[in-house]
Amino acid sequence: MRLVKHPNVVRLYEVMANKTNIYFAMEYIKGGELFDKVAKGRLKEEAARKYFQQLISAVDFCHSRGVCHRDLKPENLLVDESGNLKVSDFGLSAVSESRWQDGLLHTMCGTPAYVAPEVINTKGYDGEKADIWSCGVILFVLLAAYLPFYDINLMTMYKKISKGVFKCPQWFSPEVKNLLIRILDINPNTRITAAEIMENSWFQKGFKKIKIPNGITMKNNAKRNIDLDLENIIQETETPSGSSADLEKLEKVETSKLPATMKPPSMNAFDIISLSDGLNLSGLFEDDVPSEKLESRFMMKKSAATIMSKLEEVAVNEDFRVLKKLDGTLIIQGNKEGKNGKLAIDAEIFEFAPSLHMVEVKLLSGDTVEYHNFCDKM
Repeated sequence: MRLVKHPNVVRLYEVMANKTNIYFAMEYIKGGELFDKVAKGRLKEEAARKYFQQLISAVDFCHSRGVCHRDLKPENLLVDESGNLKVSDFGLSAVSESRWQDGLLHTMCGTPAYVAPEVINTKGYDGEKADIWSCGVILFVLLAAYLPFYDINLMTMYKKISKGVFKCPQWFSPEVKNLLIRILDINPNTRITAAEIMENSWFQKGFKKIKIPNGITMKNNAKRNIDLDLENIIQETETPSGSSADLEKLEKVETSKLPATMKPPSMNAFDIISLSDGLNLSGLFEDDVPSEKLESRFMMKKSAATIMSKLEEVAVNEDFRVLKKLDGTLIIQGNKEGKNGKLAIDAEIFEFAPSLHMVEVKLLSGDTVEYHNFCDKM
């Protein structure tokens, strides 16, 4: 939720924990669930459109940050005291790194009446396209006050969803009918996208697009086991002469040349607890779990700038190319072709306390043995 700071998403302020409990400090939404409004009867088209506009705006923003909600339904949509929609309950959400090698998600989850057909067939699905389907079901419910696909028998309902056959009430306008047909398309490849929905004439009525500051999105930064070409997202560490070439000749980088005020990301209680191997549940959901953990962590009572300098020194001494990401983390890439290509390592610094930092080192590509040899020298 920290990735999706949007006016129509419930804000997560802080996560705290003790030995027995984890506490979330979240935005308080006074108006209750959108479901409560629909339970009283169908909404007028203008009101439904307003909520749908805010829903699609929030969902599109989440997708741009590489986050798929996977359980969108009126019960998870709150309304504040000003009548604005807030997306909540990201408990089943997935980030782009959760995808398998086929680029799809495979965990069947969500609320049955709102899940997309491709989620049911268990062959893998695109989380973004599945979210759009759920948004279509929500729009139908707002306008009709009942579900487009429903049966008391779960398997019968799944069959209805898989066929994608639904009937709109007579009070639905032709425009909204046509939009729903494009959203509730059983083929995810031809289903309308969030961007296309926002260009739809029915959607556009009274729509005011919210301007959100640009940020680095996760969906374009997923780890890939390739020979890295990172110049588009990072800047190379400069030599004393100002050139980034011939890094193998670079002498020890002095701490004074690094920003003295460099502020690495801090870790809250939930971050620290999540480092425990006991909380790694990937084995419950993935068949191809690596047998060897290709990441290392160690603590240092040094400043972030000093640690960064030390990492660069080790890399240069080992004839590695050092690339500095804009957020202060490092990508370290070998110049020699190993058994599995060039070794590439990501090193990131986190602040535990003002004088205590954790360094996390991850293998991005290359040989595992070479990776461990490099870590031993740090």
